[in-house]
Amino acid sequence: MKAWKVLSVSALSVGMLAACGNNDGGNNDETAGGNAENENASNEGAGNNATNEGGSDVSGEISVWGWNVAAAAMEQSLEEFNEMYPDVTVNIEDIGREDVYDRLTVGLAAGGSGLPDVTMLETDRLDNYFAEFPEGFVNLDDHGFADHEDKFAPSKVEAIKGPDGNNLAAPWDIGPAGVFYYVPHFEEAGVDPDDIETWDDFIAAGEEILDATGAAMVPVDIANDDALFRMMMNQLGVYYFDEAGDIEIASADAATAMSKIQEMHEKDLVANTDGWDGTVTATVNHTVATVPFGVWYAGTITDQAPDQSGDWGVFKLPAFEEGGNRDANLGGSDLSVLSNTEYPEAAYAFVEFFTTEVEPQIEGMVEYGLFPSLLATYDEPYFEENNEFFNDEPIWALFADVVEGTPSANYTNDYARAFRYASDAQANALLSGEDPQVALEEAAERIANETGRDMQ
Repeated sequence: MKAWKVLSVSALSVGMLAACGNNDGGNNDETAGGNAENENASNEGAGNNATNEGGSDVSGEISVWGWNVAAAAMEQSLEEFNEMYPDVTVNIEDIGREDVYDRLTVGLAAGGSGLPDVTMLETDRLDNYFAEFPEGFVNLDDHGFADHEDKFAPSKVEAIKGPDGNNLAAPWDIGPAGVFYYVPHFEEAGVDPDDIETWDDFIAAGEEILDATGAAMVPVDIANDDALFRMMMNQLGVYYFDEAGDIEIASADAATAMSKIQEMHEKDLVANTDGWDGTVTATVNHTVATVPFGVWYAGTITDQAPDQSGDWGVFKLPAFEEGGNRDANLGGSDLSVLSNTEYPEAAYAFVEFFTTEVEPQIEGMVEYGLFPSLLATYDEPYFEENNEFFNDEPIWALFADVVEGTPSANYTNDYARAFRYASDAQANALLSGEDPQVALEEAAERIANETGRDMQ
């Protein structure tokens, strides 16, 4: 029996927490950053891996930057990798998340000095690096990665492409969103989570739970993090920017999303939490009845509240209308080969093996909580197993279903600016009572002034 088939809940929870526990100025905890085997799936990966077939012809010594359990997940795959590529030596370096970005930026600005051959990057940062350093990344399509595109969700594939449409990164983990709910509060209020299909249902349930328990419905770091707004926009098929890169944040759909959050706040259903620690505290202390977040938050709950096993469940994000989309994403990370590498074939071989083979991805999920974006993994029996901690529900299958239905989001190289102004708009709408449409138009104008982008 393979090791991943006997994973304990505690191992998974530690992995998820460590992977996602970093705080990035409000845009926090959304990556490998975030978390199965059939014979056909495994064979498909190997069979389509043209480089693998000629593995003995590839050689070199490469270094790979990552952080936390993501680095550990890559490290544990090396024995299997070297069975295919015995002449490639891989040195995994866990240098910490912020150091990866600091040293990567300095190194790329210096023309590649001091950089590794392969690096990990969070998905929402890709566009910025690709735009700022267009010569810094190897076009993986030159090595055949385009043949793997249909193995991943379209929303993930769109996010790894450079300005010319080439694949400059390979998808790794992904952050399908769901609503984590505290079962005792729902039971005390007599609310059945299966009856919550729309955000209006969610708000009505929240009022009942507030009356019965005194708990708010959702935690929101109002002035610093618009995670709920981003998930809502994503499920509506909009984001900060549209497919062409024009500013979309003041669209009617975006205003609808912000209006829904404002309505929750006006009905005392929003707990204004202080950063990541405040959100975790509200979760553990049950001052909120639900936490809408990416799959990676499962690890936080299991790690921070181990005595609450069986008290938490998960349901999909509510839709904006009955029968509407309930799928969205929050977070994820990827692997890129840097142009300074002396061994591009060896570097690509590792990236291709690690991201397109089922076994290393399953091991990374089971051992370290990194939810894979490789669709073949979702056919594994592990995804159908009930999770004792989460109300004995098959939550991984639920999240896998979310991945396959999530619309694409165009992050662009101005993501950080848009994030800041969207958070300001959220604060204006919730704390000052400003009309959401007006608050978002003000944000759009600020983004336009700083970036020169067109507004819709």
